Amino acid sequence: MSLETGPGLSRQKHQTDEKETTMTDTTAERRHWIALYVLCTGMLMIVLDMTIVNVALPSIQSDLGFSQASLAWVVNAYLISYGGLLLLAGRLGDLIGPRRVFLVGLAIFTAASALCAVSQGEAMLVSARFIQGVGGAFTSAVILGMIVRMFPPGREQAKAMGVFGFVASAGGSIGLLAGGILTQAISWHWIFFINLPIGVVVAVLARRYVDETPGLGIRQGADALGAVLLTASLMLGVYTILGVSEHGWGSSHTLGLFAVSLALGVAFLVRQARIEQPLVPLRIFRSPNIAAANAVQALLVAGMFGMFFMGALYLQRVLGYDALQVGLAFLPATIVMGTLSLKVSERVSMRYGPLAALLPSLVGILTGLLLLARTPVDGTYVKDMLVPMMLVGSAGLGFPALMMLTMSGVAPEDSGLASGLVNTSLQVGGAIGLAVLATLSSQRTSDLLASGTAHDTALNSGYHLAYMIGAGLVAISIVIAAAKLRPVPMPEQSGAHGTEFATAEA
Repeated sequence: MSLETGPGLSRQKHQTDEKETTMTDTTAERRHWIALYVLCTGMLMIVLDMTIVNVALPSIQSDLGFSQASLAWVVNAYLISYGGLLLLAGRLGDLIGPRRVFLVGLAIFTAASALCAVSQGEAMLVSARFIQGVGGAFTSAVILGMIVRMFPPGREQAKAMGVFGFVASAGGSIGLLAGGILTQAISWHWIFFINLPIGVVVAVLARRYVDETPGLGIRQGADALGAVLLTASLMLGVYTILGVSEHGWGSSHTLGLFAVSLALGVAFLVRQARIEQPLVPLRIFRSPNIAAANAVQALLVAGMFGMFFMGALYLQRVLGYDALQVGLAFLPATIVMGTLSLKVSERVSMRYGPLAALLPSLVGILTGLLLLARTPVDGTYVKDMLVPMMLVGSAGLGFPALMMLTMSGVAPEDSGLASGLVNTSLQVGGAIGLAVLATLSSQRTSDLLASGTAHDTALNSGYHLAYMIGAGLVAISIVIAAAKLRPVPMPEQSGAHGTEFATAEA
């Protein structure tokens, strides 16, 4: 019996190889999508924690005996460590591997959540919140970089950015709802207990589905002094911003600390430009979209924080809503964000480019803030709040596109650093914006009360001022986006089923 040879056998072998390659590609693609959902669940846990605590603050105050002044440290302790370590954590991801940094951060965050949940006094809770911020920074700083590495430029990356953009933009409003439900149904302790099972599951799945990417090696950025200067500058800057409401913008306390923070930052940049192995290579800022996109994001979240913070206060103090009702009031914005992020943003970005998706989103947010600036004291939710909420929800169209613009052209070895920079502009921009809006709003209310204006009218007028300033910040972001952001050419579709895309050059 003779063995089959020639073209027939060759063709059969080729078909078998093609089938095996297709199966391998499908398995890898499915693995990447599972990894994306795991990473975004970890990110959602971090984002939720920033707003879920706000709803529970009155219960925490009455239970643990916080004074009104010290109560702010339940939030501030977290923000200081979180905002101060994001950039460093992102760079460490490049040096020692992003998955390792993610898992370390997740372990710290989960353990600190347990400490928060069982806290029986002020000092314990504030200390645990600071540690929780450390874990949050390490967890979230590297996620965007890992997503960019898993999904090359094209339709799949646009879809992945939609999922991440939904978490980043809508997580805050989900936190308000979750905080109201847990606090009223059980107790404030459960806003922290809920992190324990989520953290464990995410860690197990991350070890299974998220591939380990080798780092550059710690020697490539072993600049201990640079790390100290960077962390000290950012932490002191965030601390100073958070203290503005108490000390004022023009006080010697605020100006002095800002000067020290700025001096530390300048010293860090000078050092990075001179040493052979910098912690943060300044080449990252050569990417044309890095500076502009991060500026747009900082201004955008500063304006949007006004909607979340002032909108919640308006609903509670003027319209008399309880914590759960406030959370439900933000649900339409969350639904709009989710629909646009997960269903629409990818299609628009792929057909017209990310910049074409970003600009209409910014205009929608601006319009929503301007409408909120006319809410009356005797307003109703459906008449005065629903439409502005849904317009602000157009952030779901813009955030994924903004992430794509920010990460475009970033070298793979700098993806963690760029990811940390995105999160830093997101959080520090939000902290600065909230400090500015809250301070000016409170001052406006105090001035009106001193002149004999009715309490609710004075409160509402302060909120209106905050909305108008927020709208102004978003308007500036529109100008920067239109003038400075460069369009990102999306890869052309190839292949019979549209699952393969040509990779764009950085």
